[in-house]
Amino acid sequence: MIYVSLIVAFLSSILLTPLVKRLAFKIGAVDAPNYRKVHSRIMPRLGGLAIYLSFLIGLVILRPDNEYTLAIVLAATVIIVTGILDDMYEISAKAKMIGQLAAAVIIVFYGGIKIEVINLPFGGEMDFGMLSIPLTIIWIVGITNAINLIDGLDGLAAGVSTIALITLATMAFIMGNNPFVLALAALLACSTLGFLFFNFHPAKIFMGDTGALFLGFMIAVFSLLGFKNITVVSFIIPVIMLGVPISDTFFAIVRRLRNGQKWSDPDKSHLHHRLLDIGFSHKQTVLIIYGIAAMFGLFAIIFSMAKIWGAILLVTVILVALELFVEIIGLAGKNYRPLIKLARIFNKSIN
Repeated sequence: MIYVSLIVAFLSSILLTPLVKRLAFKIGAVDAPNYRKVHSRIMPRLGGLAIYLSFLIGLVILRPDNEYTLAIVLAATVIIVTGILDDMYEISAKAKMIGQLAAAVIIVFYGGIKIEVINLPFGGEMDFGMLSIPLTIIWIVGITNAINLIDGLDGLAAGVSTIALITLATMAFIMGNNPFVLALAALLACSTLGFLFFNFHPAKIFMGDTGALFLGFMIAVFSLLGFKNITVVSFIIPVIMLGVPISDTFFAIVRRLRNGQKWSDPDKSHLHHRLLDIGFSHKQTVLIIYGIAAMFGLFAIIFSMAKIWGAILLVTVILVALELFVEIIGLAGKNYRPLIKLARIFNKSIN
């Protein structure tokens, strides 16, 4: 039944996306070009609705017998409604945040999904107690917005999300103890792949906030289900897996604070902007970021099978490589080069 649901979700997405495109024009859910955007004509948004509906169709066929299903569907619906309103009316950031918080609250209180206990690597455990609720909500809202922030080029957020979902499904398969996450992550990946036929450059439709918020939210929830009550080392897995959106969001905040801006102020210096500025084409930039996302996914899988010291070494290498990459392309600002400056000082002292 799982294979039938995956095929149906994929085909449903291909069939529904053109219909959603017509609906977007009819209700005014369109994206006009401006100085921060790379497209030069009015584009329909709302593509996330096709992904959501395809996922639901696959879910109805799959009929998973799991206590979390209803809470996930209800919370996802709240996110979809929030995204549709934003794609139609461009609601305020505060209104969008209320929608995200409402969805997160459903997951935590109705679904009972939260980070409660982490087993420490050298013995003992860390019980978060009441902090488990705000920590879980922060995680959900943070990842939801991280995916939303990278939605700046044709097919970018959809492709990166698909890679993250495939990684999640692979991890669930390797661990062998979470068929629910495996099935739902694969189902959503197929729904998103069908949409990518229309969203990859040159895009015919954007996913809009409807899609970006929905995908970010679902990835956040699936990662909680896949790695709850686990070790510190395993807890880092979803962070590595989501390395592209998390690092882009983190360095965007660093960049804005260094420039004296509010952390939430929009700008045109995200990862995809920087790669475009360097001289890569639209399609090349998207494919490069796909490659980086896939590399992070592979690191996450390797990390899950590594021993404690191997895991620590891998994280150290990833962090150093990430910092060098950020400094070279100027993701945190053109004058932000602490590691490169340190290397030059060290080189001079040797010579």
